[in-house]
Amino acid sequence: MSTVSEQTLLTMNFQALQSAYARDPAPDYAQRVAVLKKLKRALVSHEQHIYQALSQDYGYRSQFDTFFADIMPTIAAINYAIKHLKKWMQPSKRHAGLMLMPSKVKVHYQPLGVVGVVTPWNFPFYLALGPTIQALAAGNRVMIKMSEFTPHANQALKSILEDISEHVHLVEGDAQIGAAFAALPFDHLIFTGSTEVGKLVAKSAADNLTPITLELGGKSPTIIDQDIDIGVAVDALIMGKSINSGQICVAPDYVFVPAKRVDSFIDTFIARYTEYHLSSNNSNKQSHIISDRQLTRLLHLLDDAKSKGAIVHPVKAHDPSNSKCVYPHLLTNVSEDMAVLQEEIFGSLLPVMTYDTLDDVISYINARPRPLALYIMSNNNPLIERLIANTHSGGISVNDTTMHVVADDAPFGGIGHSGMGQYHGYEGFLTFSKAKTVLYSSSWLPKNRIVLKHRDWVFKVLRKWLLR
Repeated sequence: MSTVSEQTLLTMNFQALQSAYARDPAPDYAQRVAVLKKLKRALVSHEQHIYQALSQDYGYRSQFDTFFADIMPTIAAINYAIKHLKKWMQPSKRHAGLMLMPSKVKVHYQPLGVVGVVTPWNFPFYLALGPTIQALAAGNRVMIKMSEFTPHANQALKSILEDISEHVHLVEGDAQIGAAFAALPFDHLIFTGSTEVGKLVAKSAADNLTPITLELGGKSPTIIDQDIDIGVAVDALIMGKSINSGQICVAPDYVFVPAKRVDSFIDTFIARYTEYHLSSNNSNKQSHIISDRQLTRLLHLLDDAKSKGAIVHPVKAHDPSNSKCVYPHLLTNVSEDMAVLQEEIFGSLLPVMTYDTLDDVISYINARPRPLALYIMSNNNPLIERLIANTHSGGISVNDTTMHVVADDAPFGGIGHSGMGQYHGYEGFLTFSKAKTVLYSSSWLPKNRIVLKHRDWVFKVLRKWLLR
């Protein structure tokens, strides 16, 4: 099929969703819940298909990673939306104020129309369906653009969406189709991916004045304090660096360690990672790097750092015969001219930096683009509050990593180079709804006639009240 015909088909499918929305622009609570329940049943019935598809796309992806980071949070999001949707849909009462008395004001939440969702390859089910669930809860139709790097997952998701095809349509294709997708006049567009591509998506959306949510990435720091149990800190970092082999937008990207604790940190990290992943009898092993392209990029970051003086502390040296499995490599003696400190790593490398004072850490973080996440390993409440108040990031986890993302009742979103806008839970419902102010005035009271006829008196009373 030619590129032109693919783009024509893309437009036709978009228009079909627009028409479906136009036929039913205000689906009620029962209709929305019915769609969400169909989606949940399809996900549950396709569980094994999902495991197989993602493992095929990755070469090997552990069932634990797929369940923990794709299936579980997706179903949890459906359950949460169903439980709270009736309350979310209720108009909210607002204060009318003196100028509008005795009228009443309410805010109604109306579906936007057709929402576009651009999905990356790292968590194709959760990052496709997470925003889709909230958009459906808000009463919209949805069009999803999947990554060309997860063809088996894409086919599995197509099967899952068959029963709700009038509400959700899935699109596949390369970067050219992705660009055409972003150029469609959606009523809202959410993109998850790299900062550089996010900029292009924002430019395309601007031509249609399409509202956007950008979930990007960047370099998420971890700060280990002087007193925290080093094992607790290491376990949290291993969780963030081992799930999906660190191919996560909120994975710890570098870590600040007090100078006197570096050796203990490295030894503990290697020992515990070995215990959890190399010496363990668990059948779920470390997931692979998704593609040769991503593998080459990671190894280039490693070689560049070594050539510029970094000291490498591998959990296990990379084995070319098992090329797509890269265990963590800790890097010390790193410097700013290394690509590993300039680019988002999106993998299993971890630069380790030392610090003397918290001021140095705060200055370093604030001098750089704002990260999607920030991690604090500490039981020192004043230190924790100081970092929360004096740094900017999309979100923060204390004595944990990555897990704040799946909090059902809290917003998720970046800031600056790590994104704009937010979704998840109630905030997701709001993102994909139009909050419409409605003023209710009674016809029995000639309020406008009184104001118009007695303007001088009204002016004096209001001016005296407001400027008192």
